[in-house]
Amino acid sequence: KLMCYLTRSFVFFSLQTFEKLLIANRGEIACRVIKTCKKMGIKTVAIHSDVDANAVHVKMADEAVCVGPAPTSKSYLNMDAIMEVIKKTRAQAVSLNESICCSFISLLSLQASEGVTFIGPDTHAIQAMGDKIESKLLAKNAKVNTIPGFDGVVKDADEAVRIAREIGYPVMIKASAGGGGKGMRIAWDDEETREGFRFSSQEAASSFGDDRLLIEKFIDNPRHIEIQVLADKHGNALWLNERECSIQRRNQKVVEEAPSTFLDPETRRAMGEQAVALAKAVKYSSAGTVEFLVDSSKNFYFLEMNTRLQVEHPVTECITGLDLVQEMIRVAKGYPLRHTQADIPINGWAVECRVYAEDPYKSFGLPSIGKLSQYQEPLHVPSVRVDSGIQQGSDISIYYDPMISKLITYGSNRAEALKRMEEALDNYVIRGVAHNISLLREVIVHPRFVQGDISTKFLPEVYPDGFKGHKLTDLERRELLATATSLYVAEQLRSQQFLGTPRIPIAKSKRSSWELSVRLGDGIYPVTVTKDGTSFSVEVDGMKLNVTSEWNLASPLLSVTIDGTRRTIQRLSRNASGDTSIQFLGTVYKLQILTKVAAELSKYMPEKAAEDTSSILRSPMPGAVVAVSVKPGDTV
Repeated sequence: KLMCYLTRSFVFFSLQTFEKLLIANRGEIACRVIKTCKKMGIKTVAIHSDVDANAVHVKMADEAVCVGPAPTSKSYLNMDAIMEVIKKTRAQAVSLNESICCSFISLLSLQASEGVTFIGPDTHAIQAMGDKIESKLLAKNAKVNTIPGFDGVVKDADEAVRIAREIGYPVMIKASAGGGGKGMRIAWDDEETREGFRFSSQEAASSFGDDRLLIEKFIDNPRHIEIQVLADKHGNALWLNERECSIQRRNQKVVEEAPSTFLDPETRRAMGEQAVALAKAVKYSSAGTVEFLVDSSKNFYFLEMNTRLQVEHPVTECITGLDLVQEMIRVAKGYPLRHTQADIPINGWAVECRVYAEDPYKSFGLPSIGKLSQYQEPLHVPSVRVDSGIQQGSDISIYYDPMISKLITYGSNRAEALKRMEEALDNYVIRGVAHNISLLREVIVHPRFVQGDISTKFLPEVYPDGFKGHKLTDLERRELLATATSLYVAEQLRSQQFLGTPRIPIAKSKRSSWELSVRLGDGIYPVTVTKDGTSFSVEVDGMKLNVTSEWNLASPLLSVTIDGTRRTIQRLSRNASGDTSIQFLGTVYKLQILTKVAAELSKYMPEKAAEDTSSILRSPMPGAVVAVSVKPGDTV
């Protein structure tokens, strides 16, 4: 079996490439590049902002240079500062941030006399594919299927409405220079078109420095499937199979997998051949991704080409055995591809979940900020790979993308990969910020996802009223109550022990049974816990459950077996009032555990009044106010 390349020994051939490479990026992707460079014997130079001085990628690199303050425009996208670092460190090659404009690559080409090489395609390919209008025209000329729409630049909101009417609603308004879901709006009528034009142009100008927009037909309920391509400077190009990326929120991917459950060999080959044709049409030379929308009849349409290493590239590495970063470095040095199309396999199945510092209960994920007070990756789970750029103590700030990591699992088949992902998510410890583990776990165990019945509308269709967390079945509720009360009793017993002293108890406790009252949600449940050796017998709803564990109360993870079913839980908090928070099946549940006597007396305790928020307007996330649509005197 082929495993993810980072989980096994990987042989690197002794090829002369570069002595030193500068990485103009941050976070998990910078760390990813550094790992391969180390294995290839290439020294690395990291750049960083002042707030990233202690970041993981800075510690991993051989050299590190600060290029400015926190805002990306003044640091990671500061072209003049980065050029100075290249000269100062005498780096022979540079791996660029995907958002750095083509003008920087043009400047970089001036350094050719000094031996500086860009790890990626040439300027022409980036410019052509980075502009959605030009890329669509090139795709048409290369005989690639394209979405019907207006191929020019939309001048204003009035023209946007006219074009949308001609195409026919619904339409997609997109930033010409965009990517990552930014500057995109779906419009179903004239009013939404005008509003979408305004917001998309503002977002495009802010994110890309280019407010040009295009409009095309919106394909309702499609799949988002992309083809990984790899090309060299000698005219050779390969397609490395597909990635299924249909699970999205706000046009940004959440869960990816390779291969897709939907494609048959003929459709896969047709998509791959069209992707290669487009790469050759623009003389592409590096790793890149051609993205398609695929309808229910397996008709596919070109969406865009990303001229960079995609976030989801690890799933392709898992099923092909290739290290894409190594291939990009080899191609940049001028070596031809080592493989032919017949050499590219599909071995096993890989799934990737994007773990974000986001609150999934707000629009499927609004950013959260804070310090990672506790962080533990689930690397003890078999066939798990974690690509991250953070560690315990790292800050998730307002300045950068809130991604914590990419969690990848591999299996000989899809069921095995998904089962390992479920286990990995349960064993992932993240404290200090909100995160989307609960949403990710619910997605991968949902019957529709397991059956492969997905589209880009999966989340709004499955959760029309928004994500609410896992809904417990009666059996799961009893398991949670039994686990929580057993944990409570285990702590009570531990608190009675004297450790490290010769003190002898005056009276030996013979208590073996506890009558408890547990509040969970809107319900209050009587629970009886009886100690039976190292395990507990718990009576809930008139049913008895046997709970066993090592009861290592100092560990952030607790493995519990309930009537033969093994669960991994995390207790996030507790206090002297009996309140406790437990992460169970991915979702955090708040319980209050009291003795029977304390529960009877609690009715005499005054309850804290809820905050009156009727006159308060709160932002759901950190950010900047970009528009105020009312003024004094308006009726709202």
